[in-house]
Amino acid sequence: MFEYTMGLVLFIVFGLIFSAIRILREYERGVVFQLGRFWKVKGPGLIIIIPIVQQMVRVDLRVIVMDVPTQDVISRDIVSVHVNAVVYFRVIDPEKAIIQVEKYLDAVSQLAQTTLRSVLGQHELDEMLAERDTLNQDIQAILDRQTDAWGIKVSNVEIKHVDLDESMIRAIAAQAEAERQRRAKVIHATGEKQAAHELVEAAKTLSNEPNAIQLRYLQTLTEIAGDKSSTIVFPLDLIKKLGGVTGRD
Repeated sequence: MFEYTMGLVLFIVFGLIFSAIRILREYERGVVFQLGRFWKVKGPGLIIIIPIVQQMVRVDLRVIVMDVPTQDVISRDIVSVHVNAVVYFRVIDPEKAIIQVEKYLDAVSQLAQTTLRSVLGQHELDEMLAERDTLNQDIQAILDRQTDAWGIKVSNVEIKHVDLDESMIRAIAAQAEAERQRRAKVIHATGEKQAAHELVEAAKTLSNEPNAIQLRYLQTLTEIAGDKSSTIVFPLDLIKKLGGVTGRD
């Protein structure tokens, strides 16, 4: 009977000692409560916890990468888009992370979703596509400010995808094609205007120089002579004018 009692006592003692020992890794901290009240933050290394009197909650201090589920967002120009993102954050104050908010991981996730919809809803579709870095910084600043009371530091936010409906993709493609056609017409009209201006200047030059038109005829004759044409017909008055230019009667 005595041996049985001693064995039971030793078993209880060793059980209490084993349950009192905690080992925290370098990136872990333990928030210790004593009789239900916050006592201190301990770790890393070997930690002794008084059974029943004290309880400890582990907190991971490493950077947490959290995916924000796809959110349906209505932009300022009334375009429906599907957006998802990723948030990088870590706990910098274990006491606040445990005491000030229940399940801080869920709290950050819900806050990130609502902030993503709120910020993107204030911008047009073109801004979502072209100014993604600015939007990332805006969302990060808001999240970091609101999670500061929870002992959490939001270091970065990245918008991953901005997806459009098929109908909107077709509408944007049609708009881009119309813009390309408009630019092509503008370029063509500008070329026609410049060509007409050059023709007007050439006509003025020929009208001011009587012999210039004859010299142009001679240049044209030289170009035609290089071809395999068999017969060239000149007006009689042109021949007389050419003779006057060359000094022949």
